[in-house]
Amino acid sequence: MKYLFLRPYLQRQLGIMAKKGNRVQVILECTEHKESGMPGTSRYITTKNRKNTPDRIELKKYNPILRKMTVHKEIK
Repeated sequence: MKYLFLRPYLQRQLGIMAKKGNRVQVILECTEHKESGMPGTSRYITTKNRKNTPDRIELKKYNPILRKMTVHKEIK
């Protein structure tokens, strides 16, 4: 671990790569909009820590088509 404090270009030359984290990108889709049958979709992209939250997340986000705050659930 003596290479930890080297400059990034030196780390690349020596083949030392950073750890890949537990964070993953997830897509959130509006549940109310999906059920209403209106055209279009309201989706947001965010990240989550897979280790801390292994199950799917639900967040309240703004839906510009319905013009109100709605519940968005993780898809995929």
